[in-house]
Amino acid sequence: MPLATLDRTPPPFFRQGPSALTKLALCSALALFLMAADTRFKLTHPLRSALATSLLPAQRALLVPVELVRGGGEYLQGLKKAVEAERNSQAQMVRLAERAARVEQLAAENTRLRALLDLRPSLTVKSLAAEVMFEAADPFSRKVYIDRGGNHGVALGAPVVNEAGVLGQVTRVYPLSAEVTLLTDKDAAIPVLNARTLARSAAFGGAEGGLMMELRFMAGNADVQPGDALTTSGVDGVYPPGLAVAKVAKVDRRVESGFARILLQPAALGDGVRHVMVLEPMAAQLPERPAPAPEPDKPVRPGRGPRR
Repeated sequence: MPLATLDRTPPPFFRQGPSALTKLALCSALALFLMAADTRFKLTHPLRSALATSLLPAQRALLVPVELVRGGGEYLQGLKKAVEAERNSQAQMVRLAERAARVEQLAAENTRLRALLDLRPSLTVKSLAAEVMFEAADPFSRKVYIDRGGNHGVALGAPVVNEAGVLGQVTRVYPLSAEVTLLTDKDAAIPVLNARTLARSAAFGGAEGGLMMELRFMAGNADVQPGDALTTSGVDGVYPPGLAVAKVAKVDRRVESGFARILLQPAALGDGVRHVMVLEPMAAQLPERPAPAPEPDKPVRPGRGPRR
């Protein structure tokens, strides 16, 4: 039987209803109707609400891993920022503490400088401001070095004072610096005047390991009491009169020796001092002594010639 004569139409049992084109048209019309009905009459709104409500737990459950990952990243970033902020805060606190310490130091230095400026008008001699550079390397001496020397007009033996009183005396002069021996040095001595009794004496350094001074060769019954203020007497030709030197700290009257051991607390402490004032010695203000007049030639008696 030839193949062209075969009937290729499906049997009635396998027929599928309307054609595909018909189904497309019906579905398109239904979609347009639903869209129009939903837009105009809100027919699918309750269905959409119910579906969204039923799917909300599932959505929340699916978002949990995402939120955990996002929250973990934000936590790590926040922790890093917090650590950096803490480091910056600590560095800023250190800078502020250093600045506060510097401000306090400058305020104290300003107070001392103002006191020195107030002291200048009361001085009757020339003065030169100087700064302490360092202390002497010898542990058994009490000496400091200042940044003014012979090129600046510093003279040997010049008094050195600060706002509290006399510190010491220049004992060695260099071109650009000078050595100052403090009053508490074992080789230092200064004439003093008791402001209460107007009695003159001499104060020496080196007492109590170089921390205090003492009045030597004072009688056991001398009128000296703790708290007496001692000032420069001005009779030595070096220190101007009236400068504070020390206060009597302790009086030990020794009957067996006939002398009293009198300890003094210096008015100006050498430890921690930075700015000082170098004074011109009082002897420099004295007029120069006139040169002696030449002796007249003695007349030679007649008849007597020079001996051969």
